Formats: sequence, C-alpha cells, structure tokens
Amino acid sequence: MGGSGSKTKGVWPFSSSGAGGEAPGEVNEQCLARLRGSKNTTPFVFTRRSSLYFDEDGDLAHEFYEETVVTKNGRKKAKLKRIQKNLIPQGVIQLDHPRIHADFPVILCEI
Repeated sequence: MGGSGSKTKGVWPFSSSGAGGEAPGEVNEQCLARLRGSKNTTPFVFTRRSSLYFDEDGDLAHEFYEETVVTKNGRKKAKLKRIQKNLIPQGVIQLDHPRIHADFPVILCEI
C-alpha cells in the first residue's frame, strides 16, 4: 500500500513551503499565499477512489476472469482469461474513519 504522496512540490496546501535554494530568513509571495490558504485545509481525508470494478452482471471485484477450454493435441485444458472490457469503476467511496493525508508534514508521535 502507499504511493499516494505527491511527486511535485507545492501541489498540496500543507506541502513544504520553501524552495531548496532559499535562505531561512527569506519569505516569498508563494509561501505566504500557501500559509494563508492552510487555515481552511484539513489534514484528514474522508473519501478515496476505489480500486474495485463492476462487471456486466453487477458483481464487484478487483479482477474478473472467465474460464476457457483449449484443445491442444487432442487434450482439453482449462485456462483462465482475464476480462478487461465492459468493466465500470466503483468510483469515489466514503471512508469509515478519517485518515491523515500522506503529505501532512507533522510528526504525530515521537519515540
């Protein structure tokens, strides 16, 4: 699991505010705008995009397969073929419990 962190700097309101070459005392306008905007943001995530799909029958799963029979040299062999067409994504789902965003830059527990 994971991989939900942003790859570019400054995409999320609570990402790091300074550029790499700035001195600690310097503050630019972009940094101030980001700090002003962070008052209305929350570090919690309440929804996420689901990784499940609906098939033609209305079944919900991560992957769908159909069994096909292949005849080779007079012998029948069953193989599973992955279905990738006619699948509808489940979409955005509500989380049972709020999660903390992956880009939130605060240490919650120090050991």
